[in-house]
Parts: sequence; C-alpha cells; structure tokens
Amino acid sequence: MRQPDAKDAVRSFWEARPCGGAHASAEPGTAAYFAEVEAARDRLEPFIPAFAEFDRWAGHRVLEAGVGLGTDFVRFARAGADLHGVDLTEESVRLVRRRLELEGLDADVRVADVERLPYPDASFDLVYSWGVLHHTPDPPAAVAEVRRLVRPGGEARIMLYARHSWVAAGLWARYALLRGRPWRSLGDVVAAHMESPGTRAYTDAELRRLFAAFAEVELEHFVTPYDRRVARGLAGLRGGRYGWFVGVCARA
Repeated sequence: MRQPDAKDAVRSFWEARPCGGAHASAEPGTAAYFAEVEAARDRLEPFIPAFAEFDRWAGHRVLEAGVGLGTDFVRFARAGADLHGVDLTEESVRLVRRRLELEGLDADVRVADVERLPYPDASFDLVYSWGVLHHTPDPPAAVAEVRRLVRPGGEARIMLYARHSWVAAGLWARYALLRGRPWRSLGDVVAAHMESPGTRAYTDAELRRLFAAFAEVELEHFVTPYDRRVARGLAGLRGGRYGWFVGVCARA
C-alpha cells in the first residue's frame, strides 16, 4: 500500500471507532460516556498512571501524540500541565474538545499527523503517546518528530506493542497456524489482523534502535488482560516479559 493510501486507511479506521469507545454504552460526547471510557481504562490498563506520572508534569509543557478519547489527556490537564494534543482524526478531536468543555479544563487539541507535527523544535518537556505510534505508516518518522520536540533534559513516554508477546502469539496461532499458514511471521499477522491496517509490533532491540537518538532509553513490559486471555496463568512468567505493551521512557 502506498504511504498516502496507508495513512488514509489508518485515519478511516480510527475515525469510525475512536479508541476506547467500544467500552461505553452511553451517548458519545456525554459526561456518562466519558465516565464509562475512563472506568474501562482504569480497569483494563491500571499501570498507566504510574507510567505517565500525571501529577509530575504540573506546570510543564506537555504534548500528547494521539489523544484518542482523551482519558490520559484530561488527567494531564487536571494535574495542571500546559497541555497540547493532536490526533489524526476529526472525531477524536471533536470529542476531546467536548470532554474538556464538560470538565472546565483548558488545553489545545488539534488535528495533526504524528509524522509531521506543527510545533517548533524543543517545544515540550514531555511528549507522551499511549498505543498510537505503531499505527502510523512511518513510525521512525514519528519518533524523529518526537525527538525533535523534546527539550534538552525532557522526556518521551511512549507505549508500543511487543512482537514477542502472548497477544502476538495468539494472533499467529489463530491466523497462521490454524489456517495452515505457519510460515506467516508474527509481524505479518499483527499488521494484518490487529486494529488498523499495518500495525507494527517491536522487539526490545528494535525499540532501542528506534529511540537511539535519545540519551537514555528504558523499557518496561506490561502484562495486559489481552495477554491473560491468551495465556491465562502463564501470562506473568518471567516477570511479564511477554506482555503486549512496552512502555518506552526516553530522555533527551
């Protein structure tokens, strides 16, 4: 797929299904809807607050790349960050602006492409992104943009998918092994069958290369309910080394 076509396919996928919306039954854009989305995020991904450290960024300039339905975004706003956010889709931006309005919070959120972000160099103390950059057709370009925007001494905190994970293994079993195509790679089945077209998943070595322009890089694996659905009691083996989510903390 050509790059512009790939970007359009990703945009169309998420325009129709903002991330997290499947967990809410209330009318989209209402306070009840956002409360359901937030409750589901707390239940399914309780490790986010410790990774994001929302309160730590009070008074600091923060960018979220890919705001989704704004649950992490509003937590930075509640904590008092000088907050900016982007999303590829009009629908997510519309809904997040509504969410800010409902809570009386102030932040700038706009439609933009993470591969070409509309901010000057060294603009932010933190660039944060949870489960977004692996969906864009050119993740290295997106990471280069993140690095460009982080001030000296600042940080990027990014979650990306892990290829050597229970979730990826489950996808391979379903779409390769059980369909008589065991030669398909983990990366291939993730790209074809996980969320928007072309989704990437990474090894630790690949992530360290991807973030090599930063001075320091730390990786943290998170075991998710999605891993437990595949592996059940085995999911916590090796301290969660095979968790589907990898948190990257990169310091400039």
